[in-house]
Amino acid sequence: MINWEELRHIHVIKKLEAILAQWFDTDLFFVDERGQVRNWDPTDRKREYKNHFSQAWMSKEPARAHWFKTLSEWNEKLFHSSEPHMVFQGPLGFEQFVVSRVAHEGDFLGSVVAYCYIDKPWTPETKAQAKAAWDQWGFDPTHFEEAIASFKVATESERKYFQELVDLVSQEIVTFHAEISKREDKINDLSTQLGSRYSYDQMIGKSKPMQAVYGMLDKIKNSESTVLVQGENGTGKELIARAIHFNSPRRGAQFVTVNCSAFNENLLDSELFGHVKGAFTGAIRDKKGLFESADRGTLFLDEIGDMSPTMQVKLLRVIQEGTLTPVGGTEQRKVDVRVVAATNKNLKDMIEDGTFREDLYYRINVINLVVPPLRERKEDIPLLVDAFLSKGCKEKEQPLKTLQKRTLEKIFDFTWPGNIRQLENEIERLIVLSGEEQRIPMELLSQTIREFGEQSKVQGVRVAGKLKDALEELEKTMIREGLRRTNWNKSRLAKELGISRAGLIMKVERYGLDKRKLARGAGEAA
Repeated sequence: MINWEELRHIHVIKKLEAILAQWFDTDLFFVDERGQVRNWDPTDRKREYKNHFSQAWMSKEPARAHWFKTLSEWNEKLFHSSEPHMVFQGPLGFEQFVVSRVAHEGDFLGSVVAYCYIDKPWTPETKAQAKAAWDQWGFDPTHFEEAIASFKVATESERKYFQELVDLVSQEIVTFHAEISKREDKINDLSTQLGSRYSYDQMIGKSKPMQAVYGMLDKIKNSESTVLVQGENGTGKELIARAIHFNSPRRGAQFVTVNCSAFNENLLDSELFGHVKGAFTGAIRDKKGLFESADRGTLFLDEIGDMSPTMQVKLLRVIQEGTLTPVGGTEQRKVDVRVVAATNKNLKDMIEDGTFREDLYYRINVINLVVPPLRERKEDIPLLVDAFLSKGCKEKEQPLKTLQKRTLEKIFDFTWPGNIRQLENEIERLIVLSGEEQRIPMELLSQTIREFGEQSKVQGVRVAGKLKDALEELEKTMIREGLRRTNWNKSRLAKELGISRAGLIMKVERYGLDKRKLARGAGEAA
Protein backbone atom coordinates (compact mmCIF):
# COMPACT_ATOMS: atom_id res chain seq x y z
CA MET A 1 0.00 0.00 0.00
CA ILE A 2 1.25 3.48 -0.91
CA ASN A 3 1.63 5.99 1.89
CA TRP A 4 -0.30 8.68 0.01
CA GLU A 5 -0.10 11.17 2.85
CA GLU A 6 3.69 11.26 2.61
CA LEU A 7 3.68 12.21 -1.09
CA ARG A 8 3.07 15.88 -0.38
CA HIS A 9 6.46 16.03 1.30
CA ILE A 10 8.39 14.54 -1.64
CA HIS A 11 10.40 17.32 -3.28
CA VAL A 12 10.32 15.96 -6.86
CA ILE A 13 6.55 15.48 -6.81
CA LYS A 14 6.01 18.95 -5.36
CA LYS A 15 8.24 20.41 -8.08
CA LEU A 16 6.35 18.63 -10.87
CA GLU A 17 3.03 19.82 -9.44
CA ALA A 18 4.35 23.37 -9.43
CA ILE A 19 5.48 23.11 -13.08
CA LEU A 20 2.09 21.75 -14.21
CA ALA A 21 0.27 24.44 -12.26
CA GLN A 22 2.43 27.24 -13.69
CA TRP A 23 2.32 26.10 -17.33
CA PHE A 24 -1.15 24.59 -17.60
CA ASP A 25 -3.14 25.89 -14.57
CA THR A 26 -3.51 22.23 -13.65
CA ASP A 27 -4.41 20.50 -10.38
CA LEU A 28 -3.40 16.92 -9.58
CA PHE A 29 -5.60 14.41 -7.77
CA PHE A 30 -4.17 11.18 -6.36
CA VAL A 31 -6.61 8.25 -6.50
CA ASP A 32 -5.90 4.93 -4.74
CA GLU A 33 -6.71 1.43 -6.06
CA ARG A 34 -10.19 1.61 -4.47
CA GLY A 35 -11.01 4.84 -6.30
CA GLN A 36 -10.68 7.10 -3.24
CA VAL A 37 -9.14 10.57 -3.63
CA ARG A 38 -6.20 10.64 -1.22
CA ASN A 39 -4.85 14.22 -1.45
CA TRP A 40 -8.04 15.92 -0.31
CA ASP A 41 -8.45 16.83 3.34
CA PRO A 42 -12.01 17.86 4.34
CA THR A 43 -10.63 19.77 7.33
CA ASP A 44 -8.27 21.87 5.18
CA ARG A 45 -10.37 24.98 4.45
CA LYS A 46 -7.43 27.08 3.26
CA ARG A 47 -6.32 25.02 0.27
CA GLU A 48 -6.33 26.94 -2.99
CA TYR A 49 -6.68 25.13 -6.31
CA LYS A 50 -4.77 26.40 -9.35
CA ASN A 51 -7.62 25.76 -11.75
CA HIS A 52 -10.86 27.70 -11.28
CA PHE A 53 -12.97 24.69 -12.25
CA SER A 54 -11.15 22.54 -9.67
CA GLN A 55 -11.95 25.16 -7.04
CA ALA A 56 -15.59 25.17 -8.15
CA TRP A 57 -15.96 21.37 -8.11
CA MET A 58 -14.44 21.15 -4.63
CA SER A 59 -16.42 24.03 -3.12
CA LYS A 60 -19.88 22.40 -2.95
CA GLU A 61 -20.82 18.96 -1.61
CA PRO A 62 -23.09 17.76 -4.53
CA ALA A 63 -20.50 18.87 -7.11
CA ARG A 64 -17.62 17.38 -5.12
CA ALA A 65 -19.42 14.03 -4.81
CA HIS A 66 -20.05 13.99 -8.57
CA TRP A 67 -16.41 14.90 -9.24
CA PHE A 68 -15.09 12.15 -6.94
CA LYS A 69 -17.44 9.64 -8.59
CA THR A 70 -16.08 10.64 -12.00
CA LEU A 71 -12.48 10.20 -10.81
CA SER A 72 -13.32 6.75 -9.44
CA GLU A 73 -14.89 5.70 -12.77
CA TRP A 74 -11.83 6.86 -14.73
CA ASN A 75 -9.55 5.05 -12.29
CA GLU A 76 -11.54 1.83 -12.83
CA LYS A 77 -11.31 2.16 -16.62
CA LEU A 78 -7.56 2.63 -16.43
CA PHE A 79 -7.29 -0.44 -14.19
CA HIS A 80 -8.94 -2.61 -16.85
CA SER A 81 -6.74 -1.24 -19.63
CA SER A 82 -3.08 -1.91 -20.39
CA GLU A 83 -2.25 1.72 -21.20
CA PRO A 84 0.14 3.83 -19.10
CA HIS A 85 -2.38 6.69 -19.24
CA MET A 86 -5.78 7.55 -20.73
CA VAL A 87 -7.33 10.84 -21.85
CA PHE A 88 -10.99 11.55 -21.00
CA GLN A 89 -13.43 14.35 -21.73
CA GLY A 90 -14.49 16.06 -18.52
CA PRO A 91 -17.97 16.17 -16.98
CA LEU A 92 -18.60 19.68 -18.33
CA GLY A 93 -18.21 18.39 -21.88
CA PHE A 94 -15.30 20.46 -23.18
CA GLU A 95 -12.26 19.96 -20.93
CA GLN A 96 -9.64 17.21 -21.30
CA PHE A 97 -8.17 15.06 -18.48
CA VAL A 98 -5.13 12.82 -18.27
CA VAL A 99 -5.34 9.81 -15.94
CA SER A 100 -1.91 8.18 -15.42
CA ARG A 101 -1.35 4.66 -14.05
CA VAL A 102 0.48 4.07 -10.75
CA ALA A 103 1.65 0.44 -10.72
CA HIS A 104 4.50 -1.50 -9.14
CA GLU A 105 5.62 -5.03 -10.10
CA GLY A 106 2.34 -5.61 -11.94
CA ASP A 107 0.11 -4.41 -9.09
CA PHE A 108 -2.28 -1.54 -9.83
CA LEU A 109 -1.94 0.95 -6.98
CA GLY A 110 -4.05 3.85 -8.26
CA SER A 111 -3.73 6.80 -10.58
CA VAL A 112 -2.79 10.45 -10.94
CA VAL A 113 -5.51 12.63 -12.47
CA ALA A 114 -4.51 15.95 -14.05
CA TYR A 115 -7.26 18.58 -14.44
CA CYS A 116 -7.15 19.97 -17.16
CA TYR A 117 -6.80 21.73 -20.58
CA ILE A 118 -8.83 22.31 -23.78
CA ASP A 119 -7.70 21.16 -27.21
CA LYS A 120 -9.21 24.01 -29.30
CA PRO A 121 -10.09 27.71 -28.80
CA TRP A 122 -13.39 28.82 -27.40
CA THR A 123 -16.33 29.43 -29.77
CA PRO A 124 -19.67 31.06 -28.89
CA GLU A 125 -21.26 27.61 -28.91
CA THR A 126 -18.73 25.97 -26.60
CA LYS A 127 -18.75 29.02 -24.36
CA ALA A 128 -22.55 28.84 -24.06
CA GLN A 129 -22.30 25.09 -23.29
CA ALA A 130 -19.79 25.79 -20.55
CA LYS A 131 -21.99 28.55 -19.07
CA ALA A 132 -24.99 26.22 -18.93
CA ALA A 133 -22.98 23.56 -17.11
CA TRP A 134 -21.57 26.17 -14.73
CA ASP A 135 -25.05 27.40 -13.85
CA GLN A 136 -26.45 23.85 -13.60
CA TRP A 137 -24.06 23.05 -10.77
CA GLY A 138 -24.75 26.33 -9.02
CA PHE A 139 -21.22 27.73 -9.27
CA ASP A 140 -20.67 31.45 -8.58
CA PRO A 141 -21.68 33.24 -11.87
CA THR A 142 -19.29 36.14 -11.22
CA HIS A 143 -16.29 33.81 -11.64
CA PHE A 144 -17.33 32.20 -14.93
CA GLU A 145 -15.44 34.49 -17.32
CA GLU A 146 -12.30 34.30 -15.20
CA ALA A 147 -12.60 30.52 -15.06
CA ILE A 148 -12.84 29.87 -18.82
CA ALA A 149 -10.13 32.44 -19.52
CA SER A 150 -7.73 30.41 -17.35
CA PHE A 151 -8.05 27.30 -19.51
CA LYS A 152 -4.89 26.50 -21.44
CA VAL A 153 -5.48 25.83 -25.14
CA ALA A 154 -2.88 23.10 -25.68
CA THR A 155 -1.39 22.27 -29.06
CA GLU A 156 -0.67 18.67 -30.01
CA SER A 157 2.98 18.93 -28.92
CA GLU A 158 1.98 20.63 -25.66
CA ARG A 159 -0.57 17.90 -24.95
CA LYS A 160 2.12 15.26 -25.45
CA TYR A 161 4.45 17.12 -23.10
CA PHE A 162 1.61 17.51 -20.57
CA GLN A 163 0.97 13.75 -20.61
CA GLU A 164 4.67 13.00 -20.14
CA LEU A 165 4.81 15.27 -17.09
CA VAL A 166 1.78 13.57 -15.53
CA ASP A 167 3.32 10.14 -16.22
CA LEU A 168 6.51 11.36 -14.56
CA VAL A 169 4.55 12.18 -11.40
CA SER A 170 3.19 8.60 -11.41
CA GLN A 171 6.70 7.20 -11.87
CA GLU A 172 8.03 9.23 -8.95
CA ILE A 173 5.21 7.90 -6.74
CA VAL A 174 6.17 4.34 -7.73
CA THR A 175 9.86 5.06 -7.03
CA PHE A 176 9.01 6.43 -3.60
CA HIS A 177 6.78 3.44 -2.83
CA ALA A 178 9.44 0.93 -3.99
CA GLU A 179 12.11 2.55 -1.82
CA ILE A 180 9.87 2.61 1.25
CA SER A 181 8.86 -1.03 0.67
CA LYS A 182 12.51 -2.04 0.35
CA ARG A 183 13.37 -0.32 3.64
CA GLU A 184 10.40 -1.88 5.42
CA ASP A 185 11.35 -5.35 4.13
CA LYS A 186 14.90 -4.84 5.38
CA ILE A 187 13.68 -3.68 8.79
CA ASN A 188 11.36 -6.70 9.01
CA ASP A 189 14.21 -9.04 8.06
CA LEU A 190 16.47 -7.50 10.68
CA SER A 191 13.71 -7.64 13.27
CA THR A 192 13.22 -11.35 12.51
CA GLN A 193 16.95 -11.96 12.87
CA LEU A 194 17.09 -10.02 16.09
CA GLY A 195 14.05 -11.73 17.51
CA SER A 196 14.89 -15.33 16.69
CA ARG A 197 18.60 -15.88 16.13
CA TYR A 198 20.93 -13.04 16.96
CA SER A 199 19.34 -10.97 19.67
CA TYR A 200 21.54 -11.54 22.69
CA ASP A 201 18.58 -11.53 25.04
CA GLN A 202 17.51 -14.73 23.22
CA MET A 203 20.81 -16.48 23.83
CA ILE A 204 20.40 -19.66 25.80
CA GLY A 205 21.93 -19.62 29.25
CA LYS A 206 21.08 -18.46 32.74
CA SER A 207 24.48 -19.15 34.34
CA LYS A 208 26.49 -16.43 36.03
CA PRO A 209 29.15 -16.32 33.24
CA MET A 210 26.43 -15.80 30.62
CA GLN A 211 24.75 -13.11 32.71
CA ALA A 212 28.09 -11.30 32.70
CA VAL A 213 28.17 -11.54 28.88
CA TYR A 214 24.61 -10.17 28.65
CA GLY A 215 25.53 -7.30 30.94
CA MET A 216 28.54 -6.37 28.81
CA LEU A 217 26.47 -6.52 25.60
CA ASP A 218 23.93 -4.21 27.21
CA LYS A 219 26.62 -1.68 28.03
CA ILE A 220 28.17 -1.57 24.55
CA LYS A 221 25.06 -1.67 22.33
CA ASN A 222 25.25 2.06 21.55
CA SER A 223 29.02 2.02 21.09
CA GLU A 224 31.00 2.19 17.83
CA SER A 225 34.26 0.89 19.36
CA THR A 226 36.15 -2.15 18.11
CA VAL A 227 35.49 -5.34 20.08
CA LEU A 228 37.69 -8.39 20.65
CA VAL A 229 35.67 -11.54 21.36
CA GLN A 230 37.78 -14.26 22.94
CA GLY A 231 36.81 -17.83 23.57
CA GLU A 232 37.40 -21.41 22.59
CA ASN A 233 36.18 -22.92 19.34
CA GLY A 234 32.46 -23.63 19.35
CA THR A 235 31.52 -21.18 22.12
CA GLY A 236 29.44 -18.95 19.82
CA LYS A 237 31.78 -16.05 19.09
CA GLU A 238 30.09 -15.27 15.77
CA LEU A 239 26.69 -15.29 17.48
CA ILE A 240 28.06 -12.70 19.91
CA ALA A 241 29.45 -10.62 17.04
CA ARG A 242 26.09 -10.64 15.26
CA ALA A 243 24.35 -9.57 18.46
CA ILE A 244 26.81 -6.66 18.79
CA HIS A 245 26.05 -5.54 15.22
CA PHE A 246 22.28 -5.96 15.25
CA ASN A 247 21.92 -4.07 18.53
CA SER A 248 24.22 -1.23 17.42
CA PRO A 249 23.59 2.02 15.52
CA ARG A 250 24.90 0.20 12.42
CA ARG A 251 22.12 -2.41 12.44
CA GLY A 252 20.69 -1.14 9.14
CA ALA A 253 23.93 -1.77 7.22
CA GLN A 254 25.82 -4.91 6.26
CA PHE A 255 27.28 -7.46 8.68
CA VAL A 256 30.13 -9.18 6.86
CA THR A 257 32.15 -12.14 8.16
CA VAL A 258 35.50 -13.60 7.17
CA ASN A 259 37.52 -16.44 8.69
CA CYS A 260 41.14 -15.31 8.58
CA SER A 261 42.43 -18.89 8.88
CA ALA A 262 40.55 -20.01 5.75
CA PHE A 263 42.80 -18.10 3.32
CA ASN A 264 46.49 -17.85 2.65
CA GLU A 265 48.05 -14.38 2.88
CA ASN A 266 47.58 -13.41 -0.78
CA LEU A 267 43.98 -14.59 -0.94
CA LEU A 268 43.10 -12.90 2.33
CA ASP A 269 44.66 -9.66 1.06
CA SER A 270 42.38 -9.73 -2.00
CA GLU A 271 39.38 -10.88 0.05
CA LEU A 272 39.66 -8.06 2.58
CA PHE A 273 40.86 -5.15 0.45
CA GLY A 274 39.80 -6.16 -3.06
CA HIS A 275 41.92 -6.01 -6.19
CA VAL A 276 42.07 -4.20 -9.50
CA LYS A 277 41.95 -5.80 -12.92
CA GLY A 278 45.30 -7.33 -13.88
CA ALA A 279 46.71 -7.29 -10.33
CA PHE A 280 47.58 -10.98 -10.67
CA THR A 281 46.85 -13.94 -12.90
CA GLY A 282 43.11 -14.50 -12.93
CA ALA A 283 42.20 -10.95 -11.89
CA ILE A 284 40.02 -10.35 -14.96
CA ARG A 285 37.99 -7.56 -13.39
CA ASP A 286 38.01 -5.17 -10.44
CA LYS A 287 36.78 -6.78 -7.24
CA LYS A 288 35.48 -4.98 -4.18
CA GLY A 289 36.88 -6.28 -0.90
CA LEU A 290 34.97 -7.14 2.25
CA PHE A 291 35.95 -3.87 3.92
CA GLU A 292 34.19 -1.93 1.16
CA SER A 293 31.23 -4.34 1.27
CA ALA A 294 30.90 -3.64 5.00
CA ASP A 295 31.12 0.16 4.58
CA ARG A 296 28.98 1.85 7.28
CA GLY A 297 28.43 -1.60 8.76
CA THR A 298 30.41 -4.20 10.72
CA LEU A 299 33.19 -6.55 9.62
CA PHE A 300 33.67 -9.66 11.76
CA LEU A 301 37.25 -10.98 11.58
CA ASP A 302 37.13 -14.51 12.95
CA GLU A 303 40.37 -16.25 13.96
CA ILE A 304 42.33 -13.00 13.74
CA GLY A 305 45.20 -14.71 15.55
CA ASP A 306 45.93 -16.64 12.35
CA MET A 307 46.56 -13.46 10.34
CA SER A 308 50.10 -13.04 9.01
CA PRO A 309 52.33 -10.14 10.21
CA THR A 310 52.05 -8.47 6.78
CA MET A 311 48.26 -8.57 6.87
CA GLN A 312 48.31 -7.29 10.45
CA VAL A 313 50.10 -4.13 9.24
CA LYS A 314 47.48 -3.55 6.53
CA LEU A 315 44.62 -4.16 8.95
CA LEU A 316 46.09 -1.72 11.46
CA ARG A 317 46.23 1.00 8.82
CA VAL A 318 42.59 0.54 7.84
CA ILE A 319 41.44 0.65 11.47
CA GLN A 320 43.58 3.72 12.28
CA GLU A 321 43.09 5.78 9.12
CA GLY A 322 39.92 4.40 7.55
CA THR A 323 41.68 4.01 4.18
CA LEU A 324 42.72 1.01 2.11
CA THR A 325 44.47 0.29 -1.18
CA PRO A 326 43.25 -2.68 -3.28
CA VAL A 327 45.78 -5.27 -4.41
CA GLY A 328 47.49 -3.89 -7.52
CA GLY A 329 45.91 -0.48 -7.05
CA THR A 330 47.45 2.93 -6.36
CA GLU A 331 44.49 5.01 -5.20
CA GLN A 332 43.39 4.96 -1.58
CA ARG A 333 39.71 4.37 -0.78
CA LYS A 334 37.85 5.57 2.30
CA VAL A 335 35.77 3.15 4.35
CA ASP A 336 33.74 3.49 7.53
CA VAL A 337 33.71 0.06 9.14
CA ARG A 338 33.35 -1.16 12.71
CA VAL A 339 35.61 -4.13 13.36
CA VAL A 340 34.67 -6.99 15.66
CA ALA A 341 37.48 -9.55 15.92
CA ALA A 342 37.51 -13.00 17.48
CA THR A 343 40.14 -15.54 18.38
CA ASN A 344 40.63 -18.72 20.37
CA LYS A 345 44.31 -17.91 20.87
CA ASN A 346 46.09 -16.04 23.65
CA LEU A 347 47.14 -12.89 21.80
CA LYS A 348 49.25 -11.66 24.73
CA ASP A 349 51.38 -14.81 24.50
CA MET A 350 51.62 -14.28 20.74
CA ILE A 351 52.85 -10.72 21.34
CA GLU A 352 55.59 -12.09 23.58
CA ASP A 353 56.47 -14.64 20.88
CA GLY A 354 56.59 -11.87 18.27
CA THR A 355 53.80 -13.36 16.13
CA PHE A 356 51.15 -10.71 16.83
CA ARG A 357 51.59 -6.93 16.73
CA GLU A 358 51.12 -5.19 20.06
CA ASP A 359 49.81 -1.98 18.45
CA LEU A 360 47.14 -3.96 16.54
CA TYR A 361 46.18 -5.80 19.73
CA TYR A 362 45.39 -2.55 21.51
CA ARG A 363 43.48 -1.26 18.47
CA ILE A 364 41.14 -4.26 18.32
CA ASN A 365 40.94 -4.74 22.10
CA VAL A 366 39.18 -1.49 22.98
CA ILE A 367 36.35 -3.60 24.39
CA ASN A 368 37.15 -7.15 25.44
CA LEU A 369 34.47 -9.79 25.72
CA VAL A 370 35.29 -13.32 26.87
CA VAL A 371 32.81 -16.06 25.97
CA PRO A 372 32.84 -18.78 28.65
CA PRO A 373 33.42 -22.40 27.58
CA LEU A 374 30.60 -24.84 28.16
CA ARG A 375 32.42 -26.64 31.00
CA GLU A 376 32.32 -23.36 32.98
CA ARG A 377 28.55 -22.97 32.56
CA LYS A 378 27.33 -26.53 33.05
CA GLU A 379 24.04 -25.37 34.54
CA ASP A 380 23.15 -24.21 31.02
CA ILE A 381 23.54 -27.69 29.51
CA PRO A 382 19.94 -28.88 30.24
CA LEU A 383 18.59 -25.66 28.69
CA LEU A 384 20.79 -26.07 25.62
CA VAL A 385 19.84 -29.74 25.27
CA ASP A 386 16.12 -28.90 25.39
CA ALA A 387 16.58 -26.13 22.82
CA PHE A 388 18.58 -28.32 20.42
CA LEU A 389 16.11 -31.21 20.79
CA SER A 390 13.20 -28.89 20.04
CA LYS A 391 14.96 -27.31 17.05
CA GLY A 392 16.17 -30.66 15.62
CA CYS A 393 12.83 -32.45 15.96
CA LYS A 394 11.01 -29.52 14.39
CA GLU A 395 13.41 -29.38 11.43
CA LYS A 396 13.05 -33.13 10.88
CA GLU A 397 9.28 -32.98 11.43
CA GLN A 398 9.42 -35.52 14.27
CA PRO A 399 7.60 -35.55 17.63
CA LEU A 400 9.60 -33.93 20.41
CA LYS A 401 12.10 -36.38 21.94
CA THR A 402 13.60 -36.45 25.42
CA LEU A 403 16.76 -37.92 26.94
CA GLN A 404 16.82 -40.74 29.47
CA LYS A 405 18.19 -39.67 32.83
CA ARG A 406 21.45 -41.58 32.40
CA THR A 407 21.94 -40.04 28.93
CA LEU A 408 21.64 -36.53 30.34
CA GLU A 409 24.01 -37.39 33.20
CA LYS A 410 26.68 -38.53 30.74
CA ILE A 411 26.24 -35.34 28.71
CA PHE A 412 26.47 -33.27 31.88
CA ASP A 413 29.69 -35.01 33.01
CA PHE A 414 31.52 -34.57 29.70
CA THR A 415 34.00 -31.68 29.38
CA TRP A 416 32.88 -30.66 25.85
CA PRO A 417 36.16 -29.52 24.27
CA GLY A 418 34.12 -28.55 21.19
CA ASN A 419 31.72 -26.56 23.38
CA ILE A 420 28.21 -25.64 22.17
CA ARG A 421 28.90 -26.59 18.56
CA GLN A 422 29.91 -30.09 19.64
CA LEU A 423 26.86 -30.39 21.90
CA GLU A 424 24.49 -29.32 19.12
CA ASN A 425 26.05 -31.81 16.70
CA GLU A 426 25.74 -34.60 19.30
CA ILE A 427 22.05 -33.85 19.88
CA GLU A 428 21.39 -33.83 16.14
CA ARG A 429 23.16 -37.20 15.87
CA LEU A 430 21.01 -38.62 18.70
CA ILE A 431 17.79 -37.47 17.03
CA VAL A 432 18.76 -39.22 13.80
CA LEU A 433 19.97 -42.47 15.41
CA SER A 434 17.04 -42.77 17.82
CA GLY A 435 14.60 -43.37 14.96
CA GLU A 436 11.10 -43.86 16.40
CA GLU A 437 12.26 -43.89 20.02
CA GLN A 438 10.89 -40.99 22.05
CA ARG A 439 13.33 -41.34 24.96
CA ILE A 440 16.94 -41.46 23.81
CA PRO A 441 19.08 -44.06 25.65
CA MET A 442 22.69 -43.64 26.78
CA GLU A 443 23.89 -46.34 24.37
CA LEU A 444 23.34 -44.00 21.39
CA LEU A 445 25.84 -41.43 22.68
CA SER A 446 29.18 -41.06 20.90
CA GLN A 447 31.77 -43.42 22.31
CA THR A 448 33.97 -40.56 23.54
CA ILE A 449 31.10 -39.16 25.62
CA ARG A 450 29.70 -42.51 26.69
CA GLU A 451 33.05 -43.76 28.02
CA PHE A 452 34.31 -40.43 29.30
CA GLY A 453 33.96 -41.29 33.01
CA GLU A 454 35.90 -44.51 32.67
CA GLN A 455 38.61 -43.07 30.39
CA SER A 456 39.22 -40.12 32.66
CA LYS A 457 40.35 -42.43 35.44
CA VAL A 458 44.12 -42.86 35.36
CA GLN A 459 44.86 -46.56 35.00
CA GLY A 460 47.91 -48.35 36.50
CA VAL A 461 48.97 -45.63 38.93
CA ARG A 462 51.53 -47.09 41.28
CA VAL A 463 50.48 -47.56 44.89
CA ALA A 464 53.94 -48.52 46.15
CA GLY A 465 57.36 -46.87 45.99
CA LYS A 466 58.29 -43.25 46.47
CA LEU A 467 55.45 -40.70 46.56
CA LYS A 468 57.52 -38.24 44.46
CA ASP A 469 57.84 -40.75 41.59
CA ALA A 470 54.13 -41.60 41.73
CA LEU A 471 53.15 -37.91 41.61
CA GLU A 472 55.48 -37.27 38.65
CA GLU A 473 53.99 -40.23 36.81
CA LEU A 474 50.47 -38.96 37.48
CA GLU A 475 51.45 -35.43 36.40
CA LYS A 476 52.99 -36.71 33.17
CA THR A 477 49.93 -38.82 32.37
CA MET A 478 47.52 -35.95 33.03
CA ILE A 479 49.51 -33.55 30.86
CA ARG A 480 49.86 -36.07 27.99
CA GLU A 481 46.15 -36.91 27.98
CA GLY A 482 45.24 -33.26 28.41
CA LEU A 483 47.34 -32.19 25.43
CA ARG A 484 45.68 -34.78 23.24
CA ARG A 485 42.21 -33.83 24.48
CA THR A 486 42.78 -30.11 23.84
CA ASN A 487 44.55 -30.69 20.53
CA TRP A 488 47.82 -29.36 22.00
CA ASN A 489 46.25 -26.03 23.08
CA LYS A 490 48.65 -25.23 25.93
CA SER A 491 46.79 -22.10 27.04
CA ARG A 492 43.55 -24.02 27.50
CA LEU A 493 45.23 -26.95 29.25
CA ALA A 494 47.18 -24.67 31.59
CA LYS A 495 43.90 -23.05 32.61
CA GLU A 496 42.30 -26.46 33.20
CA LEU A 497 45.25 -27.65 35.31
CA GLY A 498 45.43 -24.40 37.26
CA ILE A 499 49.04 -23.61 36.37
CA SER A 500 50.69 -20.92 34.25
CA ARG A 501 51.31 -21.46 30.54
CA ALA A 502 55.04 -20.99 31.09
CA GLY A 503 54.96 -23.62 33.83
CA LEU A 504 53.14 -26.05 31.56
CA ILE A 505 55.65 -25.52 28.74
CA MET A 506 58.50 -26.32 31.16
CA LYS A 507 56.77 -29.55 32.24
CA VAL A 508 56.08 -30.52 28.60
CA GLU A 509 59.80 -30.13 27.85
CA ARG A 510 60.76 -31.97 31.03
CA TYR A 511 58.59 -35.00 30.26
CA GLY A 512 59.33 -34.99 26.51
CA LEU A 513 55.67 -34.42 25.61
CA ASP A 514 56.26 -32.06 22.71
CA LYS A 515 53.88 -32.91 19.86
CA ARG A 516 56.68 -33.35 17.33
CA LYS A 517 58.68 -35.57 19.68
CA LEU A 518 55.68 -37.79 20.35
CA ALA A 519 54.97 -38.08 16.64
CA ARG A 520 58.62 -38.93 15.92
CA GLY A 521 58.60 -41.52 18.70
CA ALA A 522 55.45 -43.12 17.31
CA GLY A 523 57.07 -43.31 13.88
CA GLU A 524 60.21 -44.99 15.19
CA ALA A 525 58.11 -47.50 17.16
CA ALA A 526 56.23 -48.38 13.99
